Amino acid sequence: MAQEGKAYIHLVLALYYSGKEINEETLKKAAEAVGLPVDESKIKMLVASLEEINLEEVVKQAVAAPVAAPVAAPAAQEASAEAAGKEEEEKKEEEEKKEEEVSYEGIGDLFGGF
Repeated sequence: MAQEGKAYIHLVLALYYSGKEINEETLKKAAEAVGLPVDESKIKMLVASLEEINLEEVVKQAVAAPVAAPVAAPAAQEASAEAAGKEEEEKKEEEEKKEEEVSYEGIGDLFGGF
């Protein structure tokens, strides 16, 4: 099962967030509890690789990264809205200028022609 590796990672995160110690035994129990097949070699490799990293730092970085992207989005939307607003304003000004321009054609006919 290709997703099995990812499932073990999710189990590690669940154990981390619940404050449990992450070792082979707790990971096996968690896998059994959710009905995942226990692959002892994968569990051993995962636990060994976790000993080399600071899981708390990894989680902090992973949580902080997505927050930065949405902050930029409103600024981009605001700039886009400003540009659209300027275009609309320019169109309105052009229309107003056209309305202000009076066509004098045909006025001469009203007074007997010029």
